[in-house]
Amino acid sequence: MIFQTLISAEQLAQHIDDPAWRVFDCRHDLSKPDFGEQAYRETHIRNAQFLSLDHDLAGPKNGSNGRHPLPEPATFAARLARCGVANDSQVVAYDDAGGMYAARLWWMLRWLGHDKVAVLDGGLLAWQRAGYALTQDVPSFDAEVFEWHEHHQPVATHEVMSHLHGPHQLLLDGRAADRFRGENEILDPVAGHIPGAISRPFRDNLNADGRFRPQQELRNEFTALLRQQPIENVVAYCGSGITACHNLLALELAGFPGARLYAGSWSEWCSDRTRPIAVGTVSGSELS
Repeated sequence: MIFQTLISAEQLAQHIDDPAWRVFDCRHDLSKPDFGEQAYRETHIRNAQFLSLDHDLAGPKNGSNGRHPLPEPATFAARLARCGVANDSQVVAYDDAGGMYAARLWWMLRWLGHDKVAVLDGGLLAWQRAGYALTQDVPSFDAEVFEWHEHHQPVATHEVMSHLHGPHQLLLDGRAADRFRGENEILDPVAGHIPGAISRPFRDNLNADGRFRPQQELRNEFTALLRQQPIENVVAYCGSGITACHNLLALELAGFPGARLYAGSWSEWCSDRTRPIAVGTVSGSELS
């Protein structure tokens, strides 16, 4: 069986020692950059390896490409190969934040044409609630050959700008609603959102227990949000291209595959003060 969206703790436990599977701990805290690796060293799921959001799932910053720019695909592919990921590997990503960070790895593997990747539904807490043990042992795997081809290509800033206010682009903002409205910007120097965007906080995809909501609930909500827009016109963004991937995963679960990621997201958009911004509700008041 191939897992391409979500996997349960019970399903992962059945394969935790499968030599063809690779599990990655993606825990992170945006306010504490060292948290993820420290937490991993203390305890993690058996046979899981750690990938850093800042160093593995993002590339170098230059001041205008956002807080978590994508790494070069060849660099990321080489990192996966060193972790023992081959083209036939089943990859599972988890975190302790409802898939907030694990979904980034999910999207990035699909970016490189590898669809055998799933997020652990409910993350580390679901694993523990199911009664499965944790360990401090750090696994080691032989390097593999990982051949990649770029797929699910991200949207560039100039593409977003060129379709601003046009009928062929629908922007979904995955940040909290107060940040979307420009009321409580805690990470970026400018508050607000891209004009014309719709607020879709990624946490709306989750139940209170941190698991994804039922498929039909997600489908009903996204059907209303998408306004009959073709899915290829839908662009997900957030603060730095992380939680936008959560919305892309939720769209996939809801039966709407094919939406695209604006990887630079708000942190790249607002780095150039000449780009228009909006504050307030969906219609917003536009500033320049």
